[in-house]
Amino acid sequence: MTTFEQIFQAIKADEQNKTFTAQGIDPLYFVHENARICLIGQAPGRIAQEKHQYWDDSSGDRLRAWMGIDRETFYHSDRIAIVPMDFYFPGKGKSGDLPPRKGFAQKWHPMLFEKMPQLDLIVLIGQYAQKYYLHLDTSQKSTAVVKNFQHYLPLYFPLVHPSPRNNIWLAKNPWFEPEVLPVLKEKVSERLKKQA
Repeated sequence: MTTFEQIFQAIKADEQNKTFTAQGIDPLYFVHENARICLIGQAPGRIAQEKHQYWDDSSGDRLRAWMGIDRETFYHSDRIAIVPMDFYFPGKGKSGDLPPRKGFAQKWHPMLFEKMPQLDLIVLIGQYAQKYYLHLDTSQKSTAVVKNFQHYLPLYFPLVHPSPRNNIWLAKNPWFEPEVLPVLKEKVSERLKKQA
């Protein structure tokens, strides 16, 4: 049986990731057999990769507030997995980071999820995770997906990215905080209380 460590080493050894491995850069994600919740975002940013710590910024602070949990629970609970669409910083583009590499999630996510049989809430943060996991047409807007989040429950919970860059989006969509966040907090709390 393949272990988490064997998967980790396989990711590092993969030809697609050899440039990162040669520089001493490890894939950035967190998994545990007891995980109930999985957060799937885009990919680590440059600073996250350098610090080897995901969501350790203002976006992470907001995400934890949205989920109704503290840093200790977020980083040290065995109930929350972090599995982005790409485990490495993909580089800078003209307007923000480049998208996660195609085929990466398809190759590695199934192996990791197979070893987390208790997962029953997958939070899809941003358009890349949503389009991939919800099998959305490229024309479908994240705003509509998030607004209709109930449609994707009980397993999937689409969420806008908590980046300060989305402050304008939050101001334009005042329904988000009163309609979406109480349900997210409730679902997260339910999963964290379940026995391993």
